[in-house]
Amino acid sequence: MKKRVEIEYCTQCRWLLRAAWIAQELLTTFEAELEEVALIPGTGGIFEIRYHEHVLFSRKAAGRFPEAKEVKQLVRDQIAPDKDLGHSDRR
Repeated sequence: MKKRVEIEYCTQCRWLLRAAWIAQELLTTFEAELEEVALIPGTGGIFEIRYHEHVLFSRKAAGRFPEAKEVKQLVRDQIAPDKDLGHSDRR
């Protein structure tokens, strides 16, 4: 199974830079584990991060944007549960 994370972002809200930043953080942290991070343009205020159609984070459900640290932990739990995230694992 291909290790692919999708970030769907609202083009109307101009959230491309935020989505690209999260993608860069994931690709840097999981360079050996992830095969792909896809940026998917959407509308209607969407900002979702998915792994194999499973929603890891939804701005609508949470009522806020995710922190990079939080996204890294969510992705790590799916693709590399034993990976140490260093400072991202500390409170």
